[in-house]
Amino acid sequence: MGLLAAAATAAVSAAAGTLSVNIAYKGAVQRTVWQSTLDEFKKANPDVDIKVAFVEEEAYKVQLPGWLSTQAPDIINWHNGERMAFYASRGLLEDVSEDWKKNGWDASYASTKEASSYQGKQYALPTVYYSWGMFYRKDIFKTAGIAAEPKTWDEFLDACKKLKASGVTPLAVGGRDAWTLAGWFDYLDLRLNGNAFHQQLMAGEIAYTDARVKKVYTAWKTLIDNKYFIDNALSYDLDGAQPFLFQGKAAMMLMGTFIAKGFPAKMAPNMGYFQFPIIDAKVPTAEEGPTESIHIPSKARNKADARRFLAFVGTPAISAKLADGLGSLPANSKSPEPTEPISRIGFQILSNAQGGVAQFYDRDMTKEMADEGMKGMQKFVSDTGKIDEVLNELEQSRKRIYKKS
Repeated sequence: MGLLAAAATAAVSAAAGTLSVNIAYKGAVQRTVWQSTLDEFKKANPDVDIKVAFVEEEAYKVQLPGWLSTQAPDIINWHNGERMAFYASRGLLEDVSEDWKKNGWDASYASTKEASSYQGKQYALPTVYYSWGMFYRKDIFKTAGIAAEPKTWDEFLDACKKLKASGVTPLAVGGRDAWTLAGWFDYLDLRLNGNAFHQQLMAGEIAYTDARVKKVYTAWKTLIDNKYFIDNALSYDLDGAQPFLFQGKAAMMLMGTFIAKGFPAKMAPNMGYFQFPIIDAKVPTAEEGPTESIHIPSKARNKADARRFLAFVGTPAISAKLADGLGSLPANSKSPEPTEPISRIGFQILSNAQGGVAQFYDRDMTKEMADEGMKGMQKFVSDTGKIDEVLNELEQSRKRIYKKS
């Protein structure tokens, strides 16, 4: 039986005493930690029969709307913010506000409550969130004469110049996965214009022809035109781009901490991680901190046991376990701080985000606009001379999608 068929079977077979769970995963490590969590829940709740379907993340995204609108599973994992609100606004997710009160989550999940809410009600239990920053090869930095991790944009550009002079491409990116490009747009916008502006743009309230948006693309253009990114970046997805670091052909990659669990064992000690450099010291420092979550579909058949599962996952110990296994940070503030070095750095980066925490480009805006925006980024990376053309096209999409005159 294929994964998608298994997901459908799991949903259909849900009944009282049977908890049907559909889990999106990327890689064997993520699947293993979720299976272990389900096993622990079963051990603590032997009266519940668990039917789980693991579905690869990209296929999961496609299938989820169908599950939610027909015969839904009892538990799904998904993303907070706009992605959650999309389904909550359509009545497809269960209101779990009472569970928040009953389990004391207002305190332990205070930092992610807003991202878990739609119109003042909660529709999610946050599980983990993760930092975004710059992964780098410590040995390559040393060989190139880079004495310290770049903290400012000038220091970062200088490091890129030294790396290129040493024969190493400064930056790897897997642009075939358009969301990897969105990370670059987000950080350049957050550093140049701040989180308040960024969220207004994400909400469709600012024109893409605004000079401040063009400023973001212009800064990005400098990096591309100086050949600081790997050649043919649009030919590689994330999995295809990572080996450039492992093989010493590239020195840095902007990415979320979740990739750290997949580093080859012999390479992991040589990988460092630092905060995206500050461009304008006057702009309050904001960070990317996408939050993962679990939800009860409104059409779930076994909501009683689904609520038991949420309460189980919402404990500090399970939140910490998931975070460790997923290469992320526990959303529960009562969980112990991570001990793994890169996760600890990520925790510190997010803890000091005085300008706020963004969810991520395709989680902070409607899917339709995000898709258009990321297609535009790929077009721009393919030809940086088309900034104005790309921004004009995005502005037309904004007007159409948000019904702006």
